[in-house]
Amino acid sequence: MEEKIIAATAEEQQKPMPALTHVEANQEGYRWVAITAMLFAIGIILHTVSPNVGGVTPNWTIAMYAIVINLTRPPLTRAIGIGFIAGLTLVPSSKSAFPLGNIASELCGATTCCLLVKAFVACHMGNWRLVPFITGFAATFASGSVFTFILKLVLGLPLRVWIFAMLPVVAVVGVLNGLITFGLFKPVKKLFYAQEGGEDK
Repeated sequence: MEEKIIAATAEEQQKPMPALTHVEANQEGYRWVAITAMLFAIGIILHTVSPNVGGVTPNWTIAMYAIVINLTRPPLTRAIGIGFIAGLTLVPSSKSAFPLGNIASELCGATTCCLLVKAFVACHMGNWRLVPFITGFAATFASGSVFTFILKLVLGLPLRVWIFAMLPVVAVVGVLNGLITFGLFKPVKKLFYAQEGGEDK
């Protein structure tokens, strides 16, 4: 009996050991969370302190999430989550007649931005330098259009007021946000890909 046990043990020892697979801890996938939180914090501060010039104020929060979406190219569900959080952050500082309208408007803005980014990528134009400007403008225009239309309904304003008074202001803010998104995209991209002694990818 002992001889059989010894023989079995010897056979097991002769079997090749399976190769161990070493998996590095992956923190790359969570950098977008840190960047998003940081940009949202900056956007909230700038949104609060930015003066109103001629009825026009850049919406820094939209510009910030447009940068995040351009940078990380998230799936639509994540972009919707980003828009929802952006809307919530704008509610406390909103001076409008219906602050909760920010949630609906930012959901539309983030969705528009995400779909545009995906469309550019599908057309092999994802790295075109004007993509941040176009998506920043489109996100702002979509968000502002929805928000001002909600205000029109809440305040009972005529449709012509929304078309000829509100939408032109939204378009101007959209251009400003597009320029902000375009101007800040490269610096934020370098920060996003910064590693110890590393360079922008």
